[in-house]
Amino acid sequence: MNIQKRNLRNGLLFISPWIFGFLCFTAYPMFSSLYYSLTEYNLIADPKYIGFANYKQLLFEDELFLTVLGNTLYMIFVGLTITTVVTIFIAILLNTKNIKGISFFRVVFFIPTLVPFVVLAILWIWVLQPDSGVVNSILGIVGIDGPGWFSSPTWAKPGFILMSIWMSGNMILIYLAALGDIPKSLYEAASIDGANVIQKVFHITLPGLRPAILFNSITGMIAVFQSFAEAFIITDGGPDNSTLFYSLYLYRNAFQYFDMGYASAQAWILLIIALLMTTAFFKLSKRWGFED
Repeated sequence: MNIQKRNLRNGLLFISPWIFGFLCFTAYPMFSSLYYSLTEYNLIADPKYIGFANYKQLLFEDELFLTVLGNTLYMIFVGLTITTVVTIFIAILLNTKNIKGISFFRVVFFIPTLVPFVVLAILWIWVLQPDSGVVNSILGIVGIDGPGWFSSPTWAKPGFILMSIWMSGNMILIYLAALGDIPKSLYEAASIDGANVIQKVFHITLPGLRPAILFNSITGMIAVFQSFAEAFIITDGGPDNSTLFYSLYLYRNAFQYFDMGYASAQAWILLIIALLMTTAFFKLSKRWGFED
């Protein structure tokens, strides 16, 4: 055995635990779900092959599917956009060296990411209580009658957006790291040319944050598609299906209605949508110069 074959054998032996885990816990479930998506399967009887009937029903006959997709896309295009703007603003503030105790504030914004989802959900049920919640109490002080939040079909999704902003410490951390990579000489040159703070933000800071914005946008989009626990605990999809997001609807079909074939078709449609949107993100980012 020559040295190349020996190195190949040793390499395969070293990564064999990962290969075994990938085949058993990733590849096999993926291809199994692809098969089940073409069947009628309720976990008790044997799967019955029905072709693309599940996909046809999901895309053309299931009226709830469009509601679910609309709720999820709302959280991506509206919620993720608002979260990105707010987190960039907070990161710029936290990057200011002149504020006393800035390290303390950085820790404060990161702590919510360490709290379990169940605890966060219970906490925000209390925070956004229509009658006695903290937010509506503060609004009442300035004479504003606060909305019903999670009990209102109109305000339930904005309530989840507020919650996602509060949980966005990881995004802030990435923006802080990206801000540290922007050369100070650019700001010094802009100051000499008479640029004010707003001009520096739009012409130096935001262009310097483009790679971080692209990364946070894609990972944030995937996180929205996968979000389940918050809606399941707080609203269970209500009121009036206004917070019935994709993963929650998939869970209902799989583990409440035991329609595994239909749920598997949903999972593959979700994968295709996520791939298309990720590709679109990359193409748009290249056109807007986000990959400089």
